[in-house]
Amino acid sequence: MPYRFAQRKVRARGCAWCVGFVGAFLLVWPALADAARGRDLYESRCIACHSIEANRVGPMHRGVVGRKAGSVAGFAYSQAVHNSNVVWTRENLDRWLTNPQAVIAGQRMNFRVANAQDRWDIIDFLSEQSAR
Repeated sequence: MPYRFAQRKVRARGCAWCVGFVGAFLLVWPALADAARGRDLYESRCIACHSIEANRVGPMHRGVVGRKAGSVAGFAYSQAVHNSNVVWTRENLDRWLTNPQAVIAGQRMNFRVANAQDRWDIIDFLSEQSAR
């Protein structure tokens, strides 16, 4: 019995540490991101399929931060994205750019951004475009 109690304490401390770490990370993230660098990355990596102002192979990105996935008028989304309940927060965009299939199984985007700093910079650029 004492062993199980000790296990629960360790798990609780571990969970509290993770929540604290993630919370601290989200507070620091904006200071780490560089929207100007994100614009350059967007133009070199994303522009082949996406545009800020118009639907192309992928949906337009103006207003993406805070938007529900699958909700841009005039774009033919996969059924998976259209039916998802994902809202494009910074955190969800980070997860999406890390591994789109893990966020919405059955989606059609087969592009990943492996480097975390690159993802944050792109997301910071998209956040600025969403605010305009």
